[in-house]
Formats: sequence, C-alpha cells, structure tokens
Amino acid sequence: MITDLDKIRNIGISAHIDSGKTTLTERILFYTQRIHRIAEVRGKDGVGATMDHMELERERGITITSAATHCEWNKHHVNIIDTPGHVDFTIEVERALRVLDGAILVLCGVAGVQSQSMTVDRQMRRYKVPRLAFINKLDRSGANPRKVVEGLREKLRLNAVLMQLPMGLEADFGGVIDLVTMQAVRFEGDNGEHIVEEEIPEELRHEAEAAREEMLDAVSMFSDELTEAILEENVTEELIHDAVRKGVLSLDFTPVFLGSAYKNKGVQKLLDAVTRYLPNPTEVENTGVDLTNDEAEITLSSDPQKPLVSLAFKLEEGRYGQLTFLRVYQGTISKGSNIVNARTKKRHKVGRLVRLHADQMEDIDEAGAGDIVALFGIECASGDTFTDGTVDVAMSGMHVPDAVISLSIAPKEQKHQANFAKALSRFTREDPTFRAGTDPESSETVISGMGELHLDVYVERMKREYNVEVETGQPQVAYRETISQRAEFNYTHKKQTGGSGQYGRVAGYVEPFSDGDFEFVNEVRGGAIPTEFIPSVEKGFTQCLDKGRMIGFPVLGLKVVINDGQAHSVDSSDNAFQAAARGAFREVYSKAKPIILEPVMKLSVEGPVDFQGAVLKTIMQRRGHVIGTTESDGFCQVDSEVPLAEMFGYATDLRSVTQGKAEFTLEFAKYSPAPAEVTAELKEKYADRVKGGDTD
Repeated sequence: MITDLDKIRNIGISAHIDSGKTTLTERILFYTQRIHRIAEVRGKDGVGATMDHMELERERGITITSAATHCEWNKHHVNIIDTPGHVDFTIEVERALRVLDGAILVLCGVAGVQSQSMTVDRQMRRYKVPRLAFINKLDRSGANPRKVVEGLREKLRLNAVLMQLPMGLEADFGGVIDLVTMQAVRFEGDNGEHIVEEEIPEELRHEAEAAREEMLDAVSMFSDELTEAILEENVTEELIHDAVRKGVLSLDFTPVFLGSAYKNKGVQKLLDAVTRYLPNPTEVENTGVDLTNDEAEITLSSDPQKPLVSLAFKLEEGRYGQLTFLRVYQGTISKGSNIVNARTKKRHKVGRLVRLHADQMEDIDEAGAGDIVALFGIECASGDTFTDGTVDVAMSGMHVPDAVISLSIAPKEQKHQANFAKALSRFTREDPTFRAGTDPESSETVISGMGELHLDVYVERMKREYNVEVETGQPQVAYRETISQRAEFNYTHKKQTGGSGQYGRVAGYVEPFSDGDFEFVNEVRGGAIPTEFIPSVEKGFTQCLDKGRMIGFPVLGLKVVINDGQAHSVDSSDNAFQAAARGAFREVYSKAKPIILEPVMKLSVEGPVDFQGAVLKTIMQRRGHVIGTTESDGFCQVDSEVPLAEMFGYATDLRSVTQGKAEFTLEFAKYSPAPAEVTAELKEKYADRVKGGDTD
C-alpha cells in the first residue's frame, strides 16, 4: 500500500478526438518503463496501443472505453485514466474526471481548441479539476502553439501561459526551451529517451527572454515572494515552481507545455510537470453526504486510518466476472475484508483486489485513501458507494447526459434471445448513457444512446462478445411536446358504482413554462380542495407528462396552476383527485395549442478549406442553421445547429463530399419547435400506430 499520499497523482488525459491522447499515454508508459516497446494507435503493427485493448478500438483507431493504468515517475505513483475523445463516449470522460484529482488537456498544435475540447473543459470545471495543457503534434504542417494558447484564452477563458517555447516547428521541430531553467531541451535516441539540456541557441535567446518575462508576470500573481524576487532580480526555480503549483491548484492558472508524442518529444518534461504541479489526494476537497443526518454534506479526509469510503465509478465485464473500478477516498480496503454498499446495504467480502494496467492486472493485498484500484465479483451499479459499515455515507453522483438517439433492436435468431438479454443487461449496467427498454406500444426492444457511433459500437460488441447477430430499425428521435398558450380547465371527476363513489373537481389553468420541465402551483384558497388532496392533484398531472396527446412523447415546459375545486365528504379520495387531474389534462391540452419540439444538435465540422462550400451544402440540406465559420492554415471549422432527425447517415455523406478529409462532432444543444411539415408527418405516424387502440 502506498502510504505517502504526497507521492500519489491521480490524473486523466482528455481531449478532442484525434488530438493524440492515447499516443501520449503510450509514450508515458514507455518512459516510465511500464512497457518496453512503443505500439501505434491505429494498430498497423498488429499490436495496437496498450490502452486501446479492445479489438474494436484497435480496428477503428479510436478509444471507446476509458482504460486505467499506473506508473512511477520521480518516485511518485501516478494513476492514469486515458479517456475517449468522441462525444458519443462522453460519459467515460465524465466518470473519470469525477474521481481524478488532476488532468492533462491535450490539444492539437494545428487545430487548437476544438468542439470536444470545450466539452471536456466544461466537465473539468464541473468537478473543479486542476489541469495542465499539452499542445501536441507540433511536428505537423501548420502547427502554431501561440495560436493555440490564444484559443485557450479566448474560447475557454483560461489563464493559459506557455512554460516552454518550441525550437523549430513542423518538420524542423527539434525540442523545447524550458522557460523556468532557461535551457534548450532535446530528446535524442531512437525513442527520444535521452534528454539533452544545453544552452539556448543565440537566435532564440531574445524570444525566450521575452516569453520568460511574460510567464513570470503571470505566475507572480500567485506568490508575493516571487514578486519580491523579481524586483530584486533574485528569482529561483523553486519559487517559480511553488507559484505555478499554487495557481494550478486554485484553478486560476493553466501552464502550457509543448511536444509531439508521436515523435517522442516533450513527454518527459510533461511528466515532471504532473508530479510537480498537479495535486495529491490530500489537496483536493472530496465531499459525501451523511445518510444518517438528513444527507448533510460532510468533507472526507484522505486518511488511511479513518472509516472506509470509496466510489465504484466504472464497471466492466471481465474474464472472471464483474470488474469494479474503485476510487478510495478515505480509509483502507484490504483483501478478505468486508465492505457495505451504501445504496443496497448489502455486505460483500473483498475476494480479489487488483491494480490495473489496461486489460492486465496485478494482485495487491490492500489499498489506501487516494488510490484507484479494482475489485472482482461484486455486484453493484456504477456510482455506488462502499464503506466498511461503520459509517453511512454516500458520495454524490455524476452528471449523466440524456440519450439523444434510439434504435429498435432484435436478435436475428430466437435461439440468441438469452445472450441478447445478457448483453443488454451488462451494457446498461456498465454505461449509464446506454439505455434499453421495451416500447409499450410496439413491444419492441429499444436502445438509446449518445449518437450513431455509440449505438453502432454496442451492436458490434454484441456480435463479437456474445455471438448475437441483431437487426436494427430506424433510429427513433427523442421528440418532446409542449404547449404554446395559456388555457383554463374546470373538470369534475364523478363515478358512482355502488358503495362509495369517486368525486373530485379541479379548476385552474396551464401555461408555457420556460424555466424548466414542469411547475405545479397551488393557489387554492379557503380549503376548496382539502390540503391532503393537493399532492394527489400534482401526481395526476405528473403522470400525464410521460406521454403527450399529440405524438405520445413526454411533455416539457408546462406550468399548472390550480385555484379552485371541490371535494365530497365521503366520495373524495387520493385516487379521485388523481383521476380528476388526468381528466383536466386531457380536456385542457388541446386548448393550449400543443406543439412538437425536436432535439437540435450542435454540429461542428472540421476539414480542409477547399471543401467549405460542400460542407455548408450538406448542412443546408439538413435544415441546418450555420452559427459561424473559422478559417486558419488551410483548415476551416463550420459550427451549426441541425435537427437530430436530419443527421442520420451524415457521416457517410460528409466523407463522400470531402474525400474522407473532414470530421464532425455532434452534441445536444436544445429543443426547438418542429416545422409544420414535420409535425404533420409525426402526427400521421402516431395516428397510424394507435389506430384501433387507446391513446391514453
């Protein structure tokens, strides 16, 4: 067990797709001697990157699941999670950042800040994760680190400052100038393993001195001692390091490092910065809720002697049963000990405790606060808290984005039904953004996720891992319904069927509500509806929100105000007022002029500027609205908003008009009213579906 918490770093590597995260992790593992041979991400060498251990990842050259590993550098123990860049797998980044203490934001030296960089930045801010920035791919044509730093400042509003200068760029990129030590650093040898520090070349000295001034000016904001030392011209490296560390930990400063992971340059200096500037587990405030004290917030301390509190942040089906990734926040977990699931109150025995290295593992006997490990054979859900049973504490959950796309799915052969069910059960347990359920009307199995690629990967995994061939139907878009105007209701529910009857009258109005999904307001005066039945009225209205009366989709943006009603001393009941509310909703909904809302996505397309016209055309053809375009160094980025319903098959179209040279990312932006022709078509389809059946 690692007892010196000052020497632990838990970091994540996050970026836009194709910025070189996995390549960077591969180099980190090589320089820390976790691996003894560098493999390439696209798997051309028949091996593929260590962290992309899934066959599907190696074939596609993308990261699909976040993989954990650990290594040693400068006598520090570093736990690393390599996360996917594709927005479809955003939950992997979300749950990694939830449990990490620091992060490296990787940026492409040519493309700079891209759409997914912004998403990752939002996630880092959500969990208050201190970060370093690493500008990668400086060997590529068009690389411009200063422009990338400007992008960090303007687009992400970060106080980003260069800690290094490049020596040459593109094909001439030979190393970096360290602005702290004022030394030129070259990375020599077959794999850049030999670091050579030398005098700064004369032609770069003036530029380096100016950049150092700028860096010291920014860093001195975090240290009075450094400010004094600058005035007295007595600046030491230690003072700079301390000030940078303070700035990083306060989230107000982002030091920027340079390199080319593919060309083996700059990685060791980045590792030095990780151990020097990113926080250890004791420097990050982690909170939980005390379940015995009305969920009051409590601060956990990274103390191995205190009661155990740990979070299961990711699940994976391993060869030997369920593998549960665990971040230990407080206390110690050891092999053979008992742990309690705070949600289910079930007691489990820790049979096997391991440290992870991608898909390989090393058995350990115990792990303490601040560490990231994995357990075998314990049934739980992603986000469960485990304690030693002496405290009743739960960690706060993580933000799970809503699914934006659905597919109907069924096994081609009936004999595969059991494996099909097994696969769905496993995938939904592992991935909170992947959902599976049965459509009550069509009785079809429907899967939902974050995008076409997300669902495509799960369909492919069913085939490979469970030997189940499936048929998929047209993706179902998650439409919503809302009302467009105020309308009043006055509904009486009356039923007499021998014995006590049912009676309840509710009156009031509905109106559009822009500040959320639903609001219920009670303005009943004089006890017209007895107080105990008000929650029944609210429940009745809430039940109707799951299924609107236009096309059967959930209703958003509705405010219900009740201001009158009537009860019967004998016949009024909870059920009677629920039924009255449902009847009132049916009566008033059509009067409030309902409209259909369609999900609109933020589409960001990047590619060579020669294809800008063709890209714009593909967006216009899909009812897209262009927000803006930017051009630099022969590349262009087109940002737009496009209805999700129009986006199916877009990847194929974009590839064909740009000769495969453009790529795009898609993120949910908002719900907007659907045009008249789309509304008419959806209503027609809904009418056909419910013909002969009851729409309630």
